[in-house]
Amino acid sequence: MTAVNDPGEVPAFSGPDTLLPAIAQDAATGQVLMLGYMNQAAWEQTLATGTAVYFSRSRQRLWKKGESSGHVQQVQAIYVDCDADTILLQVDQVGGAACHKGYPTCFFRKWNSTGFTVEFQRVFDPQEVYRKPD
Repeated sequence: MTAVNDPGEVPAFSGPDTLLPAIAQDAATGQVLMLGYMNQAAWEQTLATGTAVYFSRSRQRLWKKGESSGHVQQVQAIYVDCDADTILLQVDQVGGAACHKGYPTCFFRKWNSTGFTVEFQRVFDPQEVYRKPD
């Protein structure tokens, strides 16, 4: 493998509102944890802080993964695909849950011939973690 510093291989954000898919993968196991989206600002904050920052499409704002739950993603490596339009973050998932429903991965349901089965145990109860303060 030859190391090449190629500035043409940075994510292809064509404007400040451009969203690119960002896959979070467990750095130790290779398990896919979640799919989020990044705009230029989320990319820059991720690089600056070393923790995953995404753009929340539902909230229309930047979202630091784990800001509510404490289950942050510490970035270990960043890859960009061949077209520079998809980002892969290899992360250490602090707290063990990437999914807001309390599972280690957002991909906790597996399809089989009779329907979906839940393949993982919950790490936390989302009703406890995300309840509104009294």
